[in-house]
Amino acid sequence: MADRVPRLRQVVLDTTDARALAEFYRRLLGFSYRPGDGDDWVVLNDPSGVPRLAFQQVESLPPPTWPDGPRPQMLHLDLTVETVAELDEQHERAKSLGARLLADHADDPEEPLRVYADPAGHPFCIFVG
Repeated sequence: MADRVPRLRQVVLDTTDARALAEFYRRLLGFSYRPGDGDDWVVLNDPSGVPRLAFQQVESLPPPTWPDGPRPQMLHLDLTVETVAELDEQHERAKSLGARLLADHADDPEEPLRVYADPAGHPFCIFVG
């Protein structure tokens, strides 16, 4: 059937500490752990029980050096909030969970956003959309 296409199951992030990075995103996004996973492969489900993010343990992984440097990002996650006030609130939450601010465009009148690195160095954005 030509009109059938695969569905995206989840996004998988490599990391040197799958359980710790999963915990960061679990707390940031309000997701829950899929039962039965170990420490080398961890899946997070959204509140409706759908798998959204998975974390795969790897021996080593040099973090991206975005926006400059020899190791560009290969992928990043875009997260949205409704208002600039909520962007500011989530900024404080993300930092308290271990995110590092990479770029701040919160004052952009067209698309306020901030870019972060998660504890493993993967970039992600939170923007008003």
